[in-house]
Amino acid sequence: MAKYESVIEWINSNIDNGTLKPGSKIPSENELCEMFDLSRQTIRHAIEVMAGDGLLESRRGSGTYVADQRADDSLRSVVAVVTTYVDDYIFPSTIRGIESTLSEKGYSIQISFTNNTVNKERQILLDVLDRKDIAGIIMEPVKSALPNPNMDLYKRIVDRGIKVLFINSFYPELDLPHVSINDEECAYKAVKALINAGHKDIGCILKLDDGQGRERYRGYLRAMTEFGLPFTYDHVNFIDTIDIKDGARALSRVKERLKGCSAVFCYNDQVAGMLMQILSEDGLKLPDDMSVIGMDDSDIARMGVDGVMISSIPHPKHRLGEKAAQNMIRLIHEQKVTFNATYEFSEDVILRDSIKENKKRGNGDYYGRS
Repeated sequence: MAKYESVIEWINSNIDNGTLKPGSKIPSENELCEMFDLSRQTIRHAIEVMAGDGLLESRRGSGTYVADQRADDSLRSVVAVVTTYVDDYIFPSTIRGIESTLSEKGYSIQISFTNNTVNKERQILLDVLDRKDIAGIIMEPVKSALPNPNMDLYKRIVDRGIKVLFINSFYPELDLPHVSINDEECAYKAVKALINAGHKDIGCILKLDDGQGRERYRGYLRAMTEFGLPFTYDHVNFIDTIDIKDGARALSRVKERLKGCSAVFCYNDQVAGMLMQILSEDGLKLPDDMSVIGMDDSDIARMGVDGVMISSIPHPKHRLGEKAAQNMIRLIHEQKVTFNATYEFSEDVILRDSIKENKKRGNGDYYGRS
C-alpha cells in the first residue's frame, strides 16, 4: 500500500463509522502530517485524490470537508440487493444491515431472490439492465463454484456504469469486489480447533457447488498439511444444494466415508446437525464417538442435537450487510477506483459440547474402528 493510501483508508473508515459526517471538517494538513508521520506533499496528494473522487471538498481559506454522498434524486438512487434465499437465517439480518446503511444516504433498495438458480438470476440481471434508476447491485452469486451462463450480463451491467459488489462469495471469472467471511481462514481455525483437541483423523463434509465450499476445503487442507496429519480422500465428502435438501438420505451415504475418523468439519451448522442426528440414530454417542464442528453459529448450533450444542464459527450477518452497503456507496461516488472494495471478515471459533478432547492423541477408539 502506498503511504498516501493509509490516509485515504483512515478518512474513509471514519466516514463509514459516522465519526466524520457530511459537512464535517477533516483534520488539517499539519495535523494529518503529525498523525501519520508523513510529508505535507503526501497528505496533500491523498486529499486531492479523495476530492477528485467527490468524497472531500476543499474550501479556500477554510479547510477540507466531507462531501455529501447522499443519493441525488436526479440520478440513479436505487441499489438492487439480490440473495439466493429469503428464509435462510443469515439473509434477513444481512439485508437489514444493507438497508439501514443505504437509507441513511438516501438510497432505496429493491430486494430479489434467485432461489439459487441461474435462470432466476438471469431474469433479475435483465431487469436491472432495463431500468434507469439502478446505481448498483449487491449480489449473492448462484452456485459460484460452477460455470455460470450469465457472465455476459454482468459485463453489460458494468459497461453501463452500474456498480457490482458480491456478498458471501464471488465469481472467479469476474474481476469484481466482494464482501464475505474469509472462508479459508475460518475453515482453518475450525479444523485447528479439532486438532488442538487431539484429533488426527479428521474428515470433512463440504458443499460442491458454491465458492464457500471451495475456499473452506482450502482451509481444511492447509490445517491438515500444516500439522502434518494423515490425509485421505476417503474422508473428504462433497455434497450439493439438492443433497442438503434431501437431508438424512444424502448424509447417510456420507457417514460410511467417515469410518476411521474421530472428528469431522462440516460445511455449516445445518449439515453438522443433520450428521449428528444420523450418527446418534446409528447408535453413536456424541461427542465421545465423533467430534463435530460447523460454521455460521446458527440457532441449530445453539440448540444442538440431543442436548449436544455444536461448536461453530459465527457469520457476521448484520456487520457484513453494513460493510457491503458502505463499500457500495463508495463505489458509486468515487469517479476513480482508489480503494479495494473487497473485504473479508475473520471470525473465531465458539467452542461448545460437540468437541471432545481425544486424550489418546493417536490411533484407536475412532468411529468405525474395532
